[in-house]
Amino acid sequence: METNKLFVGGISWNLDSEDLKEAFAEFGEVLSANIIKDRETQKSRGFGFVEYGTVEEATAAKEAMDGKELDGRSIKVDFAQAKS
Repeated sequence: METNKLFVGGISWNLDSEDLKEAFAEFGEVLSANIIKDRETQKSRGFGFVEYGTVEEATAAKEAMDGKELDGRSIKVDFAQAKS
């Protein structure tokens, strides 16, 4: 099932949610970009989510960004799985 929300893994510790949003903005309107942080330390856990207005924008971003280098690290981009 395709969704307009992407999972992004392998994110550099140097990046924040705004950096993530900027990196994915060229593919469409980013509704939200969020890097997940550890509850106790508030440090990045190295992954996050990017949400687009449409499935088409998300698909274009996934195809263009999966395996690309972002701040020196190769990122993994896939459609986010719904929590079960």
